[in-house]
Amino acid sequence: MSIAAGTDLGRALCIITGASRGFGQAVARHLSQRVSPGSAFVLAARSGNDLRSVRAELLQEYAGLLVECVEADLAHAEGQARVISAAKQCFSADMDHVILVNNAASLGDVSRYTRDFTNMAEVDSYLSLNVSSCLCLTASTLEAFPQRPGLRRTVVNVSSLCAVQPFPSWVLYCTGKAARDMMFRVLAEEEPDVRVLNYAPGPMDTDIYASAKSRTADPNIRRSFTAMWDQGQVLTCDESCTKLMKLLLDDSYVSGAHIDVYDV
Repeated sequence: MSIAAGTDLGRALCIITGASRGFGQAVARHLSQRVSPGSAFVLAARSGNDLRSVRAELLQEYAGLLVECVEADLAHAEGQARVISAAKQCFSADMDHVILVNNAASLGDVSRYTRDFTNMAEVDSYLSLNVSSCLCLTASTLEAFPQRPGLRRTVVNVSSLCAVQPFPSWVLYCTGKAARDMMFRVLAEEEPDVRVLNYAPGPMDTDIYASAKSRTADPNIRRSFTAMWDQGQVLTCDESCTKLMKLLLDDSYVSGAHIDVYDV
């Protein structure tokens, strides 16, 4: 039987990409507090040592969880297959919720402008990790866990203001985030039983933010990031995650919507 919205997220299978550090790690911790005993987590990232540290933390803090780590490059089919295989092994028939959090992403080269990206292989490589892999993993998850009575399915895309607003010298990142937002808007139209959320977590204290401050070619964007940091306007991952959990628990958003952390 499904757990009512607003109380907790049920006995869930949670698949989180980019879970080894930063926002992905915070999502794993916050979800662990809001699922029922007997839930399972599949944590995927390229850094095995960091993943195992997150696993140890979850198991120490939250009893009754099953936590599996998948060290994989999601830009390759083999890595995706290993994530889906682990998810199937962790899933039990009495689970009432499958949650996929598409967090894995890279900033790309922000030290150059659009006119400088003449190498198709470089662009293809970026889009493979940040767009193609996201689509294929989502499709594979929905295929592995099809609709059935009593099973909720939720897909979260970790989006960005860059999905809706252009940032000069951020052409790869903006393009990738915009494509992902549209991808999940289409999914929401096609699969009305799936709850789909594009969540923009805001400026956070992460490795990507540190790179943005130091590497961005556009001087205005670079100054903006530095000013936000100096003025204490950069969020912690936990602060943003709290807002995401509220959205998931309230479950009142329009499926496919783009919701910014500052609008919650």
